[in-house]
Amino acid sequence: MQKFVVSIEDTGEKYTCAGMRSVLEGMEALGKKGIPVGCRQGGCGVCKVQILEGQYVRRVMSRAHVSTEEEAAGCVLSCRIYPTSDVRLQVVGAMKKNICRSLAAPSSTHP
Repeated sequence: MQKFVVSIEDTGEKYTCAGMRSVLEGMEALGKKGIPVGCRQGGCGVCKVQILEGQYVRRVMSRAHVSTEEEAAGCVLSCRIYPTSDVRLQVVGAMKKNICRSLAAPSSTHP
């Protein structure tokens, strides 16, 4: 089974994903949190990312969440793509601000 490195530009996270798993499944399996998680079936658009580098196989995605133009620019739903090489991406979905803000917040305890 081939494994590929997925790099999330927004958070600096990197993880290994088996080619038989979607980019989102690979992230969740390792307990990472760099990509927002929604329905996991391609219907909500929460996990939208833009592929900056790398190759993948794509399954059907809702055009309500990824237009033909967006797809041509590298935007996809991370729950619907399976890496065939190392992949570098950035989060572009509606939840981007929330996930990036929570990962950047210091983990200190308040008095």
